[in-house]
Amino acid sequence: MKPLFTIHAGEFLVDCEIERKFRRVNVWIPAKDTGIDLLVSNDNNTKTLSLQVKFSRDYLATHMRDAAFHKELRACGWWTPTRQQIKQSRAEYWIFVLVGFANRSTDFIIIKPGELLTRLDAIHGKAAKKFQSYLWVTQKSTCWETRGLNRKDQLSITENTFENSIRNFTAYLNNWTPIKALND
Repeated sequence: MKPLFTIHAGEFLVDCEIERKFRRVNVWIPAKDTGIDLLVSNDNNTKTLSLQVKFSRDYLATHMRDAAFHKELRACGWWTPTRQQIKQSRAEYWIFVLVGFANRSTDFIIIKPGELLTRLDAIHGKAAKKFQSYLWVTQKSTCWETRGLNRKDQLSITENTFENSIRNFTAYLNNWTPIKALND
């Protein structure tokens, strides 16, 4: 028997975080898959915001052996969105969910799909049909796209000395401004 609907872990975590932070919004789960995972509305349901949620397990504990990474990073996620998924997305925002198992943290990268595609194009090139994207969150609450960086640059992220504006996703880290606008 096929379930009526399913919700994955990332969607559940986003829903819980929105309901915890914002008391005057409603979170809706669409009955069919239209490319929108969650719909958020203001308290009288006159304004809405559509969300696409992407979840990753934490690769920090399993794939990064260097102690410097474990001490200075909260979580490291890996996603593989395609250019077509991002370009044709009907969602107003994509939310990447990172659960740091060793640090017992949950972080959310909230970004418009157009901005995401612009950044991934600049990092990985416009010829890429599928992106391999690594997002790291540091203990100092910075967020970086790290796929393809050499070890020296990776270590400079842990030392809080790395500089690269296109790879810096900190502005999107736990930035709930779009939802807050519905709550006011």
